[in-house]
Amino acid sequence: MNDDIIEGNWKQLKGKVREHWGKLTDDDVDEIAGRRDHFIGKVQEKYGTTKEDAIKEWEKLTKS
Repeated sequence: MNDDIIEGNWKQLKGKVREHWGKLTDDDVDEIAGRRDHFIGKVQEKYGTTKEDAIKEWEKLTKS
């Protein structure tokens, strides 16, 4: 899925994000708004993951 499509389908993906990354608040999810760089930054911040791991998580999310 390309980034434009993801931003357009963000409302549908929000549930998956909340389900898998429970430390992200509703405000965090709203701020991400389907943008890859925002997702990566928030996952790194809240979970202490590496950038590479956060990118892998984004790819898992967007492949479904």
